[in-house]
Amino acid sequence: MSTYRIHRFSKLTGLSPHVIRAWEKRYDLVSPTRGKNRYRQYTDEDVRFFRYLKGETDKGKPIGSLVEQGREELLARSKVAYVESNRVEPVAESLVAELVEAISSYDLNFFERKINGALAVIPFEDALQRFLFPLLEQVGDLWHKGTISVAQEHYVSNLVKQKIISAMNQLRIVEYGPKVVVACPQEEVHELGALTVAHLCAARGCRIYYLGLGLPIEELAEYCSAVGSSLMLFSLTAGVSDEVAENLAHALATEIIPLCSVGIGGQGAIVHASRFEKEKITVYRNIQELEIHLLSVAGG
Repeated sequence: MSTYRIHRFSKLTGLSPHVIRAWEKRYDLVSPTRGKNRYRQYTDEDVRFFRYLKGETDKGKPIGSLVEQGREELLARSKVAYVESNRVEPVAESLVAELVEAISSYDLNFFERKINGALAVIPFEDALQRFLFPLLEQVGDLWHKGTISVAQEHYVSNLVKQKIISAMNQLRIVEYGPKVVVACPQEEVHELGALTVAHLCAARGCRIYYLGLGLPIEELAEYCSAVGSSLMLFSLTAGVSDEVAENLAHALATEIIPLCSVGIGGQGAIVHASRFEKEKITVYRNIQELEIHLLSVAGG
């Protein structure tokens, strides 16, 4: 999941528990929370940060000279390095195949044990790319072909939705970060994309207000004004007509942009990118473009 005890953190970063404790105590590089059993609990951000530090020390840079730059500077550099690496994790094909077979045969106990076991050892953001999104894609294809039922597809989608929400709940509470409203236009019928964006923003230090599906633009504008949002993000995965895209772009430009910046992603948005961009709405064609924008929003 999104927090790790020190031995798992050691495996994820390639650093020994001794080195992790030494860097933590001597240089105050991380401040892990403590669980009910008093064990240290590290986050995905801590994993990325210590992977960056290990990479720098592997290049011959002493940890002592690195920490002289200050933790915040190092943390900001680790975020930039993570985005610029444009890392594409390989799809865990055998795991996805096992999960699809379990769903097809209604072996739901195996399915849930397998997913929970994988999430226990893979950082959540990596898990999304490596097997959760590929799983959703394959299950969606099987449903369209009539190989599995809509009930089976909904079961998988809702389970992944629960995992994303659970991962968000494990993130540290951000009280003073940039305020970001995440929602879906009324034309959207799926919210997994928006939930994923909300998790990413929260993990990058933003204060998230997740509104989900079905709100009209006028009410979203009122909400943005009330909370003082600096950015509104939309997920549009559904295919829409040229007219619908034109109307949506115009509504966002007239109702939301006077209040805060607006960004939109998803396949439905990319198809109509020129219409949105004409109205000064940022279109994210992949997750890396969103991450780069978040770095600037969060001052990273």
